Amino acid sequence: MILEIRISNFFSIKEEITVDLRAANIQTKQAKELDDNTFPYVKEKVIKTFALYGSNASGKTNIIKAIRFCVMMIYNSHTHNENAIFNFTPFKFENYPTKPSRFFVRFVLNDIEYEYSFELTRTEIIKESLYYYPRGRVTKIFERDESKGEAKKDKYSFGNQIIRPLDVAESTSVKTLYISRASQMDREIPKTLFKYFLEEFILDILPLGDEKIEYYFNNYKNELLAAMNFADSDIVDFKLEKRPMTGIKFDITQFQKESPIVTNFSGEKVFLLSYHKMDTSKEFDFFAEESAGTIKLFLTMLTVLDIIKNNKVLLLDEIETHFHPYIVDFILKLFHKSESAQLIYTTHNTNLLNLKKLRKDQINFCTVRCYSIRK
Repeated sequence: MILEIRISNFFSIKEEITVDLRAANIQTKQAKELDDNTFPYVKEKVIKTFALYGSNASGKTNIIKAIRFCVMMIYNSHTHNENAIFNFTPFKFENYPTKPSRFFVRFVLNDIEYEYSFELTRTEIIKESLYYYPRGRVTKIFERDESKGEAKKDKYSFGNQIIRPLDVAESTSVKTLYISRASQMDREIPKTLFKYFLEEFILDILPLGDEKIEYYFNNYKNELLAAMNFADSDIVDFKLEKRPMTGIKFDITQFQKESPIVTNFSGEKVFLLSYHKMDTSKEFDFFAEESAGTIKLFLTMLTVLDIIKNNKVLLLDEIETHFHPYIVDFILKLFHKSESAQLIYTTHNTNLLNLKKLRKDQINFCTVRCYSIRK
Protein backbone atom coordinates (compact mmCIF):
# COMPACT_ATOMS: atom_id res chain seq x y z
CA MET A 1 0.00 0.00 0.00
CA ILE A 2 1.04 3.60 -0.61
CA LEU A 3 0.79 5.99 2.33
CA GLU A 4 2.37 9.13 0.90
CA ILE A 5 4.19 10.44 -2.17
CA ARG A 6 6.03 13.75 -2.32
CA ILE A 7 7.47 15.32 -5.45
CA SER A 8 9.13 18.66 -6.19
CA ASN A 9 10.69 20.43 -9.18
CA PHE A 10 9.27 18.18 -11.89
CA PHE A 11 7.72 19.72 -15.01
CA SER A 12 5.19 22.37 -13.85
CA ILE A 13 5.53 21.26 -10.21
CA LYS A 14 7.65 23.79 -8.37
CA GLU A 15 7.51 23.42 -4.60
CA GLU A 16 6.93 20.09 -2.90
CA ILE A 17 3.45 18.65 -3.17
CA THR A 18 2.09 15.68 -1.26
CA VAL A 19 -0.20 12.95 -2.50
CA ASP A 20 -1.37 11.81 0.94
CA LEU A 21 -3.40 8.62 1.06
CA ARG A 22 -3.64 8.56 4.84
CA ALA A 23 -7.23 9.29 5.77
CA ALA A 24 -8.07 12.52 7.56
CA ASN A 25 -9.88 12.42 10.88
CA ILE A 26 -13.35 13.18 9.52
CA GLN A 27 -16.17 12.44 11.95
CA THR A 28 -19.18 13.49 9.90
CA LYS A 29 -22.10 11.13 9.40
CA GLN A 30 -21.42 11.04 5.64
CA ALA A 31 -17.79 10.05 6.15
CA LYS A 32 -18.73 7.30 8.58
CA GLU A 33 -21.18 5.90 6.04
CA LEU A 34 -18.28 5.66 3.57
CA ASP A 35 -16.10 3.57 5.82
CA ASP A 36 -15.55 1.06 2.99
CA ASN A 37 -13.63 3.79 1.14
CA THR A 38 -10.79 3.31 3.64
CA PHE A 39 -8.92 0.42 5.19
CA PRO A 40 -7.12 0.22 8.54
CA TYR A 41 -3.37 0.44 8.95
CA VAL A 42 -1.93 0.30 12.49
CA LYS A 43 -3.72 3.14 14.32
CA GLU A 44 -4.86 5.09 11.28
CA LYS A 45 -6.83 4.57 8.08
CA VAL A 46 -5.76 4.72 4.45
CA ILE A 47 -7.97 5.79 1.54
CA LYS A 48 -8.50 3.46 -1.41
CA THR A 49 -9.09 6.03 -4.16
CA PHE A 50 -7.48 9.46 -4.59
CA ALA A 51 -8.96 11.85 -7.18
CA LEU A 52 -7.08 14.80 -8.67
CA TYR A 53 -9.32 17.52 -10.11
CA GLY A 54 -8.31 20.65 -11.96
CA SER A 55 -8.82 22.63 -15.12
CA ASN A 56 -6.83 22.01 -18.28
CA ALA A 57 -3.15 22.95 -17.78
CA SER A 58 -3.57 22.85 -14.01
CA GLY A 59 -0.80 20.29 -13.61
CA LYS A 60 -2.79 17.11 -12.91
CA THR A 61 -1.12 15.09 -15.64
CA ASN A 62 2.34 16.27 -14.57
CA ILE A 63 1.78 14.78 -11.13
CA ILE A 64 1.06 11.38 -12.67
CA LYS A 65 3.89 11.91 -15.17
CA ALA A 66 6.40 12.72 -12.41
CA ILE A 67 5.42 9.71 -10.31
CA ARG A 68 5.68 7.42 -13.34
CA PHE A 69 9.12 8.80 -14.21
CA CYS A 70 10.42 8.27 -10.66
CA VAL A 71 9.09 4.72 -10.36
CA MET A 72 10.52 3.84 -13.79
CA MET A 73 13.89 5.17 -12.61
CA ILE A 74 13.83 2.50 -9.90
CA TYR A 75 13.56 -0.36 -12.34
CA ASN A 76 15.43 1.10 -15.31
CA SER A 77 18.35 3.11 -13.97
CA HIS A 78 20.77 0.15 -13.73
CA THR A 79 20.72 0.12 -17.57
CA HIS A 80 21.87 3.75 -17.93
CA ASN A 81 25.25 4.46 -19.49
CA GLU A 82 27.52 7.45 -18.86
CA ASN A 83 25.83 9.53 -21.57
CA ALA A 84 22.30 9.11 -20.17
CA ILE A 85 20.13 12.20 -19.71
CA PHE A 86 17.07 11.60 -17.55
CA ASN A 87 13.76 12.07 -19.34
CA PHE A 88 12.15 14.86 -17.32
CA THR A 89 12.24 18.65 -17.20
CA PRO A 90 12.57 20.63 -13.96
CA PHE A 91 10.44 23.70 -13.25
CA LYS A 92 11.73 26.28 -15.75
CA PHE A 93 11.40 29.53 -13.79
CA GLU A 94 13.11 31.23 -10.83
CA ASN A 95 16.42 29.38 -11.17
CA TYR A 96 14.78 25.98 -10.52
CA PRO A 97 16.53 24.30 -13.49
CA THR A 98 19.75 24.48 -11.44
CA LYS A 99 18.12 22.89 -8.38
CA PRO A 100 17.64 19.15 -7.78
CA SER A 101 14.29 17.44 -8.19
CA ARG A 102 13.09 15.22 -5.35
CA PHE A 103 10.94 12.10 -5.03
CA PHE A 104 9.82 10.56 -1.73
CA VAL A 105 7.49 7.61 -1.19
CA ARG A 106 6.24 6.04 2.04
CA PHE A 107 4.75 2.60 1.51
CA VAL A 108 4.00 -0.69 3.26
CA LEU A 109 5.18 -4.07 2.04
CA ASN A 110 4.72 -7.35 3.93
CA ASP A 111 3.41 -5.35 6.92
CA ILE A 112 6.61 -3.30 7.15
CA GLU A 113 6.68 0.43 6.45
CA TYR A 114 9.41 1.86 4.21
CA GLU A 115 10.54 5.39 3.30
CA TYR A 116 12.50 5.74 0.09
CA SER A 117 13.69 8.95 -1.59
CA PHE A 118 16.14 10.32 -4.09
CA GLU A 119 17.25 13.67 -5.50
CA LEU A 120 18.57 14.16 -9.01
CA THR A 121 19.31 16.57 -11.81
CA ARG A 122 18.82 15.69 -15.47
CA THR A 123 22.31 14.18 -15.58
CA GLU A 124 23.03 12.58 -12.20
CA ILE A 125 21.72 11.16 -8.93
CA ILE A 126 22.67 13.45 -6.02
CA LYS A 127 21.11 11.81 -2.95
CA GLU A 128 19.28 8.59 -2.15
CA SER A 129 18.06 6.95 1.05
CA LEU A 130 16.04 4.00 2.32
CA TYR A 131 14.64 3.58 5.84
CA TYR A 132 12.20 1.09 7.30
CA TYR A 133 10.26 0.37 10.49
CA PRO A 134 10.73 -3.37 11.23
CA ARG A 135 9.58 -3.08 14.87
CA GLY A 136 7.84 0.25 14.77
CA ARG A 137 11.10 2.21 15.05
CA VAL A 138 12.86 3.88 12.15
CA THR A 139 16.01 2.06 10.99
CA LYS A 140 18.46 3.11 8.28
CA ILE A 141 19.11 0.68 5.45
CA PHE A 142 21.34 3.05 3.49
CA GLU A 143 22.02 6.72 2.76
CA ARG A 144 23.84 8.21 -0.19
CA ASP A 145 25.14 11.73 -0.73
CA GLU A 146 27.35 12.26 -3.77
CA SER A 147 28.65 15.59 -2.40
CA LYS A 148 30.40 14.04 0.63
CA GLY A 149 33.63 13.08 -1.07
CA GLU A 150 35.30 11.16 -3.86
CA ALA A 151 35.41 7.68 -2.32
CA LYS A 152 32.29 5.51 -2.16
CA LYS A 153 32.84 4.93 1.58
CA ASP A 154 32.50 8.69 2.10
CA LYS A 155 29.36 9.01 -0.01
CA TYR A 156 27.48 6.04 1.48
CA SER A 157 26.48 4.90 4.93
CA PHE A 158 24.71 1.63 5.71
CA GLY A 159 22.80 -0.29 8.32
CA ASN A 160 23.38 -4.03 8.56
CA GLN A 161 20.55 -5.26 6.33
CA ILE A 162 22.42 -5.55 2.99
CA ILE A 163 25.28 -8.00 2.57
CA ARG A 164 28.49 -6.46 1.22
CA PRO A 165 26.77 -3.12 0.57
CA LEU A 166 29.94 -1.32 -0.50
CA ASP A 167 30.44 -3.84 -3.32
CA VAL A 168 27.14 -2.59 -4.76
CA ALA A 169 28.16 1.04 -4.24
CA GLU A 170 31.37 0.47 -6.18
CA SER A 171 29.23 -0.68 -9.13
CA THR A 172 26.78 2.23 -8.84
CA SER A 173 27.45 5.29 -10.99
CA VAL A 174 25.88 8.74 -10.67
CA LYS A 175 23.45 7.65 -13.42
CA THR A 176 22.13 4.74 -11.36
CA LEU A 177 19.98 4.41 -8.26
CA TYR A 178 21.61 2.24 -5.60
CA ILE A 179 18.37 0.33 -5.03
CA SER A 180 18.23 -0.54 -8.73
CA ARG A 181 21.83 -1.78 -8.84
CA ALA A 182 21.48 -3.67 -5.54
CA SER A 183 18.44 -5.51 -6.85
CA GLN A 184 20.35 -6.48 -9.98
CA MET A 185 23.16 -7.78 -7.74
CA ASP A 186 20.71 -10.00 -5.84
CA ARG A 187 20.57 -8.12 -2.51
CA GLU A 188 17.45 -9.25 -0.69
CA ILE A 189 15.67 -6.07 0.52
CA PRO A 190 16.38 -4.04 -2.66
CA LYS A 191 15.28 -7.01 -4.77
CA THR A 192 12.01 -7.24 -2.82
CA LEU A 193 11.36 -3.51 -3.22
CA PHE A 194 12.28 -3.59 -6.91
CA LYS A 195 9.72 -6.37 -7.43
CA TYR A 196 7.11 -4.34 -5.53
CA PHE A 197 7.50 -1.29 -7.78
CA LEU A 198 7.62 -3.43 -10.90
CA GLU A 199 4.67 -5.73 -10.15
CA GLU A 200 2.50 -3.99 -7.53
CA PHE A 201 2.74 -0.29 -8.47
CA ILE A 202 0.98 -0.30 -11.85
CA LEU A 203 1.70 2.86 -13.83
CA ASP A 204 -1.00 2.53 -16.50
CA ILE A 205 -3.34 0.12 -18.28
CA LEU A 206 -1.11 -2.35 -20.12
CA PRO A 207 -1.86 -4.83 -22.93
CA LEU A 208 -2.09 -8.49 -21.96
CA GLY A 209 -0.90 -11.64 -23.73
CA ASP A 210 -2.93 -14.79 -24.28
CA GLU A 211 -1.82 -16.46 -21.03
CA LYS A 212 -2.83 -13.51 -18.87
CA ILE A 213 -6.12 -13.04 -20.72
CA GLU A 214 -6.92 -16.69 -20.06
CA TYR A 215 -6.00 -16.48 -16.38
CA TYR A 216 -7.85 -13.23 -15.66
CA PHE A 217 -10.89 -14.30 -17.68
CA ASN A 218 -11.21 -17.57 -15.77
CA ASN A 219 -11.02 -15.75 -12.45
CA TYR A 220 -13.10 -12.64 -13.16
CA LYS A 221 -15.71 -13.64 -15.75
CA ASN A 222 -18.72 -12.44 -13.72
CA GLU A 223 -17.19 -9.02 -13.07
CA LEU A 224 -16.34 -8.66 -16.77
CA LEU A 225 -19.92 -9.40 -17.75
CA ALA A 226 -21.14 -6.84 -15.21
CA ALA A 227 -18.83 -4.19 -16.73
CA MET A 228 -20.14 -5.00 -20.22
CA ASN A 229 -23.71 -4.52 -18.95
CA PHE A 230 -22.84 -1.14 -17.45
CA ALA A 231 -21.51 -0.12 -20.87
CA ASP A 232 -24.89 -0.94 -22.45
CA SER A 233 -23.48 -3.99 -24.23
CA ASP A 234 -25.89 -6.82 -25.03
CA ILE A 235 -23.18 -9.45 -24.46
CA VAL A 236 -24.61 -12.02 -22.08
CA ASP A 237 -21.84 -14.62 -21.99
CA PHE A 238 -18.20 -15.32 -22.79
CA LYS A 239 -16.32 -18.49 -23.52
CA LEU A 240 -12.63 -19.27 -24.01
CA GLU A 241 -11.49 -21.92 -26.45
CA LYS A 242 -8.08 -23.12 -27.54
CA ARG A 243 -7.98 -24.06 -31.20
CA PRO A 244 -5.15 -25.53 -33.29
CA MET A 245 -3.59 -23.02 -35.65
CA THR A 246 -1.05 -23.26 -38.46
CA GLY A 247 0.45 -20.50 -40.53
CA ILE A 248 3.46 -18.28 -41.03
CA LYS A 249 5.38 -16.79 -38.15
CA PHE A 250 7.65 -13.75 -38.50
CA ASP A 251 10.60 -13.41 -36.16
CA ILE A 252 10.07 -9.75 -35.23
CA THR A 253 13.55 -9.51 -33.70
CA GLN A 254 14.92 -9.78 -37.23
CA PHE A 255 12.92 -6.90 -38.74
CA GLN A 256 15.90 -4.57 -38.82
CA LYS A 257 17.78 -6.97 -41.06
CA GLU A 258 17.30 -7.08 -44.80
CA SER A 259 15.46 -10.42 -44.77
CA PRO A 260 13.22 -11.10 -41.76
CA ILE A 261 13.15 -14.76 -40.75
CA VAL A 262 9.88 -16.45 -41.74
CA THR A 263 8.98 -19.92 -40.46
CA ASN A 264 5.96 -22.17 -40.50
CA PHE A 265 4.39 -22.86 -37.12
CA SER A 266 1.66 -24.93 -35.60
CA GLY A 267 0.14 -24.76 -32.16
CA GLU A 268 -2.87 -23.58 -30.16
CA LYS A 269 -4.34 -20.11 -30.07
CA VAL A 270 -6.74 -18.82 -27.45
CA PHE A 271 -10.05 -17.58 -28.85
CA LEU A 272 -12.47 -15.52 -26.80
CA LEU A 273 -16.04 -16.07 -27.94
CA SER A 274 -18.92 -13.73 -27.08
CA TYR A 275 -22.67 -14.38 -27.14
CA HIS A 276 -25.38 -11.73 -27.53
CA LYS A 277 -28.87 -11.35 -26.12
CA MET A 278 -30.54 -11.41 -29.56
CA ASP A 279 -29.46 -15.01 -30.24
CA THR A 280 -27.36 -16.78 -27.62
CA SER A 281 -26.61 -19.66 -30.01
CA LYS A 282 -24.53 -17.43 -32.29
CA GLU A 283 -20.87 -17.08 -31.33
CA PHE A 284 -18.65 -14.12 -32.19
CA ASP A 285 -14.86 -14.04 -32.34
CA PHE A 286 -14.55 -11.31 -29.71
CA PHE A 287 -11.30 -9.71 -30.87
CA ALA A 288 -12.22 -9.87 -34.55
CA GLU A 289 -15.92 -9.03 -34.55
CA GLU A 290 -16.74 -6.86 -31.54
CA SER A 291 -16.36 -3.06 -31.60
CA ALA A 292 -13.05 -1.40 -30.78
CA GLY A 293 -14.63 0.28 -27.74
CA THR A 294 -15.94 -3.02 -26.37
CA ILE A 295 -12.56 -4.70 -26.85
CA LYS A 296 -10.74 -1.81 -25.16
CA LEU A 297 -13.14 -1.91 -22.21
CA PHE A 298 -12.72 -5.67 -21.83
CA LEU A 299 -8.90 -5.54 -21.85
CA THR A 300 -8.83 -2.56 -19.50
CA MET A 301 -11.19 -4.26 -17.07
CA LEU A 302 -8.94 -7.34 -16.98
CA THR A 303 -6.08 -5.20 -15.68
CA VAL A 304 -8.30 -3.28 -13.25
CA LEU A 305 -9.79 -6.47 -11.80
CA ASP A 306 -6.35 -8.00 -11.33
CA ILE A 307 -5.26 -4.88 -9.41
CA ILE A 308 -8.38 -4.96 -7.25
CA LYS A 309 -8.22 -8.67 -6.51
CA ASN A 310 -4.51 -8.56 -5.65
CA ASN A 311 -4.56 -5.25 -3.74
CA LYS A 312 -2.14 -3.43 -6.03
CA VAL A 313 -1.83 0.30 -6.76
CA LEU A 314 -2.90 1.85 -10.09
CA LEU A 315 -2.12 5.27 -11.59
CA LEU A 316 -4.55 6.56 -14.22
CA ASP A 317 -4.46 9.90 -16.00
CA GLU A 318 -7.88 11.22 -17.15
CA ILE A 319 -9.84 8.14 -16.14
CA GLU A 320 -12.81 9.23 -18.27
CA THR A 321 -10.78 8.69 -21.47
CA HIS A 322 -10.56 5.02 -20.53
CA PHE A 323 -14.12 4.56 -19.30
CA HIS A 324 -17.74 5.66 -19.66
CA PRO A 325 -18.90 7.63 -16.55
CA TYR A 326 -21.00 4.70 -15.37
CA ILE A 327 -17.99 2.40 -15.68
CA VAL A 328 -15.87 4.86 -13.66
CA ASP A 329 -18.46 4.74 -10.90
CA PHE A 330 -18.54 0.94 -11.13
CA ILE A 331 -14.72 0.72 -10.89
CA LEU A 332 -14.57 3.03 -7.88
CA LYS A 333 -17.12 0.82 -6.14
CA LEU A 334 -14.97 -2.23 -6.91
CA PHE A 335 -11.93 -0.51 -5.37
CA HIS A 336 -13.97 0.46 -2.33
CA LYS A 337 -15.10 -3.15 -1.90
CA SER A 338 -11.52 -4.41 -2.09
CA GLU A 339 -9.35 -5.21 0.88
CA SER A 340 -6.65 -2.61 0.21
CA ALA A 341 -6.35 -1.90 -3.53
CA GLN A 342 -5.59 1.76 -4.33
CA LEU A 343 -6.29 4.03 -7.29
CA ILE A 344 -4.69 7.44 -7.89
CA TYR A 345 -6.36 9.16 -10.83
CA THR A 346 -6.97 12.49 -12.53
CA THR A 347 -10.41 13.42 -13.81
CA HIS A 348 -12.77 16.14 -15.02
CA ASN A 349 -15.81 14.04 -14.12
CA THR A 350 -17.85 16.31 -11.86
CA ASN A 351 -20.45 13.58 -11.36
CA LEU A 352 -18.03 12.09 -8.85
CA LEU A 353 -17.96 15.28 -6.77
CA ASN A 354 -20.51 13.72 -4.49
CA LEU A 355 -19.92 13.38 -0.76
CA LYS A 356 -22.33 10.46 -0.74
CA LYS A 357 -19.80 8.56 -2.86
CA LEU A 358 -16.42 10.00 -1.87
CA ARG A 359 -15.02 11.36 1.38
CA LYS A 360 -13.62 14.89 1.40
CA ASP A 361 -10.06 13.57 1.71
CA GLN A 362 -10.52 11.56 -1.49
CA ILE A 363 -11.18 14.72 -3.54
CA ASN A 364 -8.18 16.94 -4.25
CA PHE A 365 -7.82 20.05 -6.39
CA CYS A 366 -4.76 21.01 -8.37
CA THR A 367 -3.86 24.62 -9.14
CA VAL A 368 -1.91 25.88 -12.13
CA ARG A 369 1.50 25.79 -10.49
CA CYS A 370 0.79 22.72 -8.39
CA TYR A 371 2.21 24.33 -5.27
CA SER A 372 0.14 22.08 -3.03
CA ILE A 373 -2.65 19.54 -3.16
CA ARG A 374 -3.28 18.81 0.48
CA LYS A 375 -1.78 20.38 3.55
